[in-house]
Amino acid sequence: MDVTSADGTTIAFDRSGEGPAVILVQGGFSDRSHPIWTGMADALAPAGFTVYNYDRRGRGGSGDTQPYAVEREIEDLEAIIKHAGGEAMVFGGSSGGALALEAAAHGLAITKLAVYEPPYIVDESRAPVPQDFEAQLASLISEGRRGDVVARFMTEAAEVPAEMVDQMRQSPYWEGMEAVAHTLVYEAAVVGPGNELPAERLSGVDTPTLVLTGENSAPWMGKAGAAVADKLSNGEHRILEGQAHDASPEVLAPAVAEFFKAS
Repeated sequence: MDVTSADGTTIAFDRSGEGPAVILVQGGFSDRSHPIWTGMADALAPAGFTVYNYDRRGRGGSGDTQPYAVEREIEDLEAIIKHAGGEAMVFGGSSGGALALEAAAHGLAITKLAVYEPPYIVDESRAPVPQDFEAQLASLISEGRRGDVVARFMTEAAEVPAEMVDQMRQSPYWEGMEAVAHTLVYEAAVVGPGNELPAERLSGVDTPTLVLTGENSAPWMGKAGAAVADKLSNGEHRILEGQAHDASPEVLAPAVAEFFKAS
């Protein structure tokens, strides 16, 4: 199934379940076929929700009209919300959580919001991301250096050790990561220069919001989650025991469903 966004871009999605609408917003490297997102859909649909699992632009079955802007991605989500009946609950993971927060700040009809580890850097507990990271990645894409884009994103944004990335380059799934390398430029745009907390925009969001972080994630991610919840006028922070950044849908989905069902 698909909808047409405001700029004419086709946005593909899968729908499952019956009940209030829940829209899933992916983070980096993912599309709607990724096991985390199919797992979330498979867990939330039987819990009494109509789940919309969509491909963000530039991925899977969705189009990629240029020029890119974060506002176009917000319009994509808005098109899904309109298709779902005019309002919806939204769950976003990692940079998808940052996009969902930006959408709420733009006034989209999001009745409840849950995000998992939006990757803002709020202190000096980790190395900073370059202020011009988006431009650096875009330059590499223009030169056809897709593998270098993936490597830069993995080491500088995701803090994966360089030697591990070198090993990943030899793996069978590296080709798939290179295929979505251009969307890593989009991730950098969504999170913003230096991954800095957009405190002023977040303070204007009054949507009830659950910010989840993993007990076993890097400490800076937990601090970011707490900071996001603190800036929101109606936010709460919860730590999921035993989880890291690649949290299990079997743990994530019940926490999200409980929050979405609460009055």
